[in-house]
Amino acid sequence: MIQVQLGTAANLRSAIRAMLCAGLLVTFEAAAATAPIKLAVFDFELEDFSAGGSSAETTSSDAAHLTNVTESVRQLVAQSGRYRVIDVESVAAPAVRSHALRDCNGCDAEIASKLGAEQSLVGVVSRISRTEYVVKFQVRDTRTGAIVAAADSGLRMGADYSWSRGATRLIEDQLLHSRLER
Repeated sequence: MIQVQLGTAANLRSAIRAMLCAGLLVTFEAAAATAPIKLAVFDFELEDFSAGGSSAETTSSDAAHLTNVTESVRQLVAQSGRYRVIDVESVAAPAVRSHALRDCNGCDAEIASKLGAEQSLVGVVSRISRTEYVVKFQVRDTRTGAIVAAADSGLRMGADYSWSRGATRLIEDQLLHSRLER
């Protein structure tokens, strides 16, 4: 709190300057608090636990559905205003190219940091059977590697074409709407 003795014009000018500076600092802090978080959204990965399935082998149909999931999530996150999606297409790291970020013990945070991101998002579709799946995501702070958000959809019913609906619903409910704090 600023206390002023209003005896002289100099005191009054000093008080006005102090109040203006304080107002500018509050405005700057408010603007910084609402700046979108730079988020590297990596391609969604597939874990296939279904009979005859293999996480190492992704069919062209699965790849197309995973691309759809990733693009749907990136679009949703970007439209939220909370995040600015960072392009990850240029990354040549082996864990990114082999779609194995889920198994690299947080290497996504370091990769995202090199891209200028503040957080990284790794998403996984786990296929239990041809009509049952679970969608998971994990968000890490790129400075510390700490997990700042994680959730899974629980068991969902539906074929592979419904993965994007499950993923966007999970992101919307568990990341965008329920985690309003920064």
